[in-house]
Amino acid sequence: MCWSATADLWAGLGIGAVGVAALASVRRPGDAPLAALPLLLAAHQIVEAAVWHADGGTGTATLAWAVIALPLLSLWVPLGVLTSARPADRPRLLLPLAAGLVTAAGLAYRLATRPVSAEIHGHTLGYAVDLPYAPVVLAGYLLATVGALLLARDRLLRILGLLTGAGALVCALLWRTAFVSTWCALAAVASLLLLAWVRGRPRTARADPLPSDRNPTASQ
Repeated sequence: MCWSATADLWAGLGIGAVGVAALASVRRPGDAPLAALPLLLAAHQIVEAAVWHADGGTGTATLAWAVIALPLLSLWVPLGVLTSARPADRPRLLLPLAAGLVTAAGLAYRLATRPVSAEIHGHTLGYAVDLPYAPVVLAGYLLATVGALLLARDRLLRILGLLTGAGALVCALLWRTAFVSTWCALAAVASLLLLAWVRGRPRTARADPLPSDRNPTASQ
């Protein structure tokens, strides 16, 4: 989310360019979901530009924004982290994936059965979604998204997890004041980190060393 329709549109175009570069840099198929995440974030910004132009409300753009922000991202991120991980690291990533599946299913059901609305407050857009047990849903969402990144073995993904966790807190505090919305800046920084991550990935996954490789005398 940005502070105006124009800012959202330009942020979306810029983040989309980063997403194209990231996807073009993919060397391993399993990295494609995370590499494509900036494209999803770009679409999110552009959709919100349409919400600004509609002066909020309950239209198609508002619903599309909520679908991307809530069920889609809560499933996309942990699935992308899982597919990019080495086989030996995947079992510990099943917990955030499971949290993402449950959270996404619950959020998708609410969006399908309850209206979502947007309202302009100062230089921010506020979205209202009827969610029961909101603290539980938020915990599941954070476990699925930030938790999956923090559990990744890759250093850049863990940094991205720390960045998104801390950045989301700062953005939320600024948003609550209705002073300015800075979520688009967080999305831009996250997209640049993902571009750096995908460009630094090897062409093939490095296998875990065999026991004999760790200890040359193990087989003697």
